[in-house]
Amino acid sequence: MAVFQPTDASVDEFVAQQSPRRQEEARVLIDVMRRISGEEPVLWGPSIIGFGSMHYRYASGREGDMPLLAFSPRRARLTLYFDGFDRYAAQLARLGPHSTSVSCLYATSLAALDLEALTEMLGICHAEAMAASRQEGGAWRTR
Repeated sequence: MAVFQPTDASVDEFVAQQSPRRQEEARVLIDVMRRISGEEPVLWGPSIIGFGSMHYRYASGREGDMPLLAFSPRRARLTLYFDGFDRYAAQLARLGPHSTSVSCLYATSLAALDLEALTEMLGICHAEAMAASRQEGGAWRTR
């Protein structure tokens, strides 16, 4: 299994390779995540745009690094990465057409989403990750 790591690849070049709609959506998400995190975007692996980083450690002992906020402008759907969805019920109710998995939020169109609700979710996710990272001495432990 490949290790999930930040790369030196150009985020701008990666975004330029996407469809015109995904390029525009990526620019909006980059702006939102940059404002929330205070970080510049970094390409993690071949297709994930991330902001900041934190170390995680699973109860099983597996550990690694991951971005604090991240998304991927995939062809079929945008994928935004979260820490689960239990704490976002109010925002998800307002968000618009989407689906979720354990830690991914999927949307076919950013324009169809309530950007204010999404921004609230990203802000909560970032704040929780920062607090957990400080509490664990720099390492975030998953549930």
